[in-house]
Amino acid sequence: MLEAFRKAFKIKDIRKKIGYTFLMLIVIRIGSQLPTPGVNGEYIKNFFAQNTGEAFNLFNAFTGGSFEQMSVFALSITPYITSSIIVQLLTIAIPQLEEMQRDGETGRKKIVAITRYLTVGLALIESGAMAIGFGRQGLLVKYNFVNAAIVVLTLTAGSAFLMWIGERITEKGVGNGISIVLVINIISRIPSDMTTLFDQFVKGKAIASAGLAVCVIIAIILALVVFTVILQDGERRIAVQYSQKVVGRRSYGGQSTNIPLKVNTAGVIPIIFSSSLMQFPIVIATFLGKDNGSGIGSEILRGLNQSNWCNPEQIKYSWGLVLYIVLTVFFAYFYTSITFNPLEIANNMKKSGGFIPGIRPGRPTVEYLTKILNYIIFVGACGLILVQIVPILFNGWLGAKVSFGGTSLIIIVSVVLETLKQIDSMTLVRTYKGFLNS
Repeated sequence: MLEAFRKAFKIKDIRKKIGYTFLMLIVIRIGSQLPTPGVNGEYIKNFFAQNTGEAFNLFNAFTGGSFEQMSVFALSITPYITSSIIVQLLTIAIPQLEEMQRDGETGRKKIVAITRYLTVGLALIESGAMAIGFGRQGLLVKYNFVNAAIVVLTLTAGSAFLMWIGERITEKGVGNGISIVLVINIISRIPSDMTTLFDQFVKGKAIASAGLAVCVIIAIILALVVFTVILQDGERRIAVQYSQKVVGRRSYGGQSTNIPLKVNTAGVIPIIFSSSLMQFPIVIATFLGKDNGSGIGSEILRGLNQSNWCNPEQIKYSWGLVLYIVLTVFFAYFYTSITFNPLEIANNMKKSGGFIPGIRPGRPTVEYLTKILNYIIFVGACGLILVQIVPILFNGWLGAKVSFGGTSLIIIVSVVLETLKQIDSMTLVRTYKGFLNS
């Protein structure tokens, strides 16, 4: 990695792109410290002290602590992420969107525009819900229409501005801008989480106990990082052979290639979907002030809350972990089924004169690809569950309340790897001379 950066900084064009990205990240962190007008900062801090649910902790991690401070970037780019997922899912169901997706650059621009409008709409809805739901409970210094409108407009503008910054990073910087904005927000929470772990397991302990705790924490983090890197880079390559064609005096085809199927085909989407689905009732109940009841509904909410899983004192609520695993596997298969079509791949191979050695073209190829894909999806889902469960066990068993979990780790590793690959490819293109210059 250091060698890749050393080569990249030797090239003026790439150096400017990296510098531009770095400046945009500074702007993001400055904006994360600017308070929203008319907001009572102490209320939201007390709220987080009383509510340790995974829904708010994950949201706060994605916003880089902006939500906890209720800054102008409190919504961060979560509306954009949600709208992107919605548009991607609707592309499968709505023929017009599917046709746009196939129209090349023109269609892509139309889909991006639809995503932007949907992002602003979702930001308005989310900020309105926060201004009304929390405003009545003390979030606003004075709860009235003017203050609520100011909060809604400020948070919506902040989310739209972050979306604009992400698009500028993609255009003039390095990497995927939206992903980099999300990663810098998550990374900004790591020092706070490390301080929490130090205060809980190291500070005030005997030297032997403190040393052992440090070694265990470092070993767990390193093991998770290495496993996540292997999971994100792992792929199954299916060999494809193209038949040779003779046209006039020239021959075409006859080449061997492969179809790379990533082990983690769905990425972090299954975890985000399953976590969001399970935490949505908790968020609604918290807004309505009905999260601390004693009835069967409240018991179900406690089972859905990740902070109660694997807790020796509340082991009965760990049934939520089983439901979480089932949902993660389900969404892994569901999301992959709508993004990867074995029938389409088989038809394209057949039209191009390609075939998998030992497998007949047509339906046998579809069945073979489906079989391999189902196996890979299950392996990838198990890997995702393992990465996510280890922090949950750590938090539940030892009571470590940190926002940095498996979801955040997978996002960081995947974005860093993709950004490094892009920098490496940009460096290679600008330094490759070719055989004519040899």
